[in-house]
Parts: sequence; structure tokens; C-alpha cells
Amino acid sequence: MTDSTAHPALWPAPYATGAVEATVTVPGSKSVTNRALVLAALAAEPGWLRRPLRSRDTLLMSAALQAMGVGIEETVSSSTTGGAGEAWRVIPTGLHGPATVDVGNAGTVMRFLPPVAALADGPIRFDGDPRSYERPLGGVIGALRTLGARIDDDDRGALPMTVHGGGALDGGAVRIDASSSSQFVSALLLSAPRFNQGVEVRHVGGRLPSMPHIRMTVDMLRAVGAQVDEPETGGEPDVWRVSHSALLGRDLTVEPDLSNAQPFLAAALVTGGRVTIPDWPERTTQPGDALREIFTEMGGSCELTTTADGTALVFTGSGRIHGIDVDLGEVGELTPGIAAVAALADSPSTLRGVAHLRLHETDRLAALTKEINELGGDVTETDDGLRIHPRPLHGGVFHTYDDHRMATAGSIIGLAVKDVQIENVATTAKTLPDFPRMWAEMLGA
Repeated sequence: MTDSTAHPALWPAPYATGAVEATVTVPGSKSVTNRALVLAALAAEPGWLRRPLRSRDTLLMSAALQAMGVGIEETVSSSTTGGAGEAWRVIPTGLHGPATVDVGNAGTVMRFLPPVAALADGPIRFDGDPRSYERPLGGVIGALRTLGARIDDDDRGALPMTVHGGGALDGGAVRIDASSSSQFVSALLLSAPRFNQGVEVRHVGGRLPSMPHIRMTVDMLRAVGAQVDEPETGGEPDVWRVSHSALLGRDLTVEPDLSNAQPFLAAALVTGGRVTIPDWPERTTQPGDALREIFTEMGGSCELTTTADGTALVFTGSGRIHGIDVDLGEVGELTPGIAAVAALADSPSTLRGVAHLRLHETDRLAALTKEINELGGDVTETDDGLRIHPRPLHGGVFHTYDDHRMATAGSIIGLAVKDVQIENVATTAKTLPDFPRMWAEMLGA
């Protein structure tokens, strides 16, 4: 095993000596927070965002909108629905440049904000982490040009680039291949009410991944007064239409991030324990809600209970972990955590429908294969996923590739395998601030 003194960024993943029994309060959803920020910035009146996630991705989104002129005031406030806690008041103003946007490695920032920038008056420069240059963006760039935007990207179809905002955008009909990221569709829909002609987005390409995230976008648009026609409401397959309209400022309380609940639920499954997640919504478009069914099939049981403070999910492990054959195309972000649990199961697993994960924060399929195998596992890549044959694992360094979900996946394995060390666990701050402390508290450390 590598000596951690030679690698100061290594974090010893805590090993569970018994069944986990814990209640874990999960911070707000990144996906909801960043969509809500965009919609509030484009609204015709101020709005409130309560219990927002404060993480690298959401702070990048907030800073970018402020650079374009949006007012965002952070306060501690209370509401009849949200209770006391952090709240952001978003005050829309005329969007303008010149400004520079740092996207970091946040897909929501690099994809949701170029359409917003096209509505600004002046140039908006987009730049970010080196990995952001490699992530798919050409679909958004091409679509915006079709809709009337002027963008200088040196014909790369990628970052860095400058959007030369003209203060308005014509909009209209556009065809786009969003098979590499559903965020391409969401990016256009979120700003569409401000386009002069609205938008008609027609997906032309392979299977659309992460459909729950598009449904989240549609629901949130409707909640602020937008008119959206979508396939599920009698429209054409893979066609979304948003009409030109003003957006309402509203008071929104952000749901807990259910995908970020995954490692804690996995801890109950891996250790045969019980974990309670407060404020689990009864109805949600978050992909993480699929964990209830997936982790139950892998050996646990769950109950959505009603408490004095709302609903809570109680998840209980049985002490056995079963392999699974599952299509994760709609919930691809859950793949790293499911792969980690599958590596500890009593039978093989096949994870399908996630070829697009090769284009995420890192090539997640290659990274999972390499890191689990270096701990003694038997994982092979397929065209669209992973095949996992459980083997006894041993300690070692688990590299994260600056990917938050790789870090939490390694931590799950570390519960059952001694001497696993996570390289750069700080990358979890992308969406789950203070993960090491939460993990230790769950274990009673």
C-alpha cells in the first residue's frame, strides 16, 4: 500500500466495524439549485431560494450570474414552509457584459449559461478547468447559432469561448443531438421564455440520457409560469416547445440532493445497518429517487415515513448484497456508487445504458474499472456500461480524477475493505460540502 506521507492528498477511508445506525441530513440538490438560479435571474421580479446547496458548482453559477449583473443576496431567513436556514434573494436586472464566467468543471454552468449570455448586452467570456475543455458543448453552441446567437469558439465546439450577447435572441426551431448530455436540452429550455419566439427543441440522435433531469427542467419552468409542451403531454417524441413569456419570481425551498444521499444509503446496505434521510420528498423528478428501488433489489429495504417535520426515508440493509442487472440510462450519475456496492456483492452485476458517462467529469467507466480492479476487483467495460464480478478486495489508493462521485464510490468500498485511501477527497466539495465530516459522523467517529 502506498505510504500516505508521500501523498498528502490521501484520505484514509473509514472502515466500518459494525452496522451503521445514523440519521443524515443531506444538503440541497445541486440540479435544483442551479436551475432555480437561472430561472430566478431571468424572471420579471425578485424571488427567494431557500436551503440552496452551497458547493463549488452552485457558487460558480451564482458568481457567473452576478458577473452578468444579477443581484444575489445571501441571508439567513425563515419561511412557513422552509423553516430557518440559508436563503438567497435573487434580484433580476438587465444582463450585460463584458464579463468572464468561470465554469470550473460544472456541466450545468458551462451549458445552462451560454443561452443566458446570448440575452446579455455585451460579450461574455467562458472559461474553466482543463477538463471542461474536453466536455461536450458543441450541441449548445450550434443550437444557439441557429437561434441567432454570435459565438466565438475558434470552431472548437468547446470551451473556452465568448458569447457576444445582443440583448435579445430570436429563438425559434432547432434540431440538436443531445445523446451525449441531456443538459443540452435543459440549457435551451431554461432561457427559452425570454427568446423572442420561444423555442422548439427537437432531439435528433441516439438515446437521450438522464430524462429525469429534463422532466425536472420542465416542472421548474412551469412552476414559474412558463408554457411548455413536451412528449409526455401529447407532444411529438423528443420535441419540446416553450412559448415566449415573462417568468414569475417565486419562493422555492430546495429539496435535499437525493443523488448525494447515495453513499449514506449504500453504507446501510454494505454494513447491514439503518440510515434515515430526513425531508425525502414524496414526489420528485430527481434521479436519486431511483435508489429506493435499485438498492432494495440489491438487498435492502426502505420505508418512506411521515414525521412531525415532514417525510423521511428509512433505509435498512439486510447484511447481504446482491448483484443487479440494471439499465441506468436515465440515472447515470448513480453509476459510480452502484458499481462500488456491486463490487462487494455476492453475485455478478451488469450496469447498462451509460456510455455517456465517458464524457462526464472524467471517463467514469474507465476510471471505475481501473480503480476497482487495482483493489483486486474484476470489472470490465462494455459498449455501454460495466460488468462486475465480485472478488475479495484489498486496500490501496483509490484515485478520483477530480470527480466527486469517484471519491464517494471509493469511500463506500472503504467501509468494507480495510486500508483504502482516497486521493483528493476534497473534490466532493463540488456538490457535497464537508463530506469527510458527514461520513465520520455517520460512523460515530
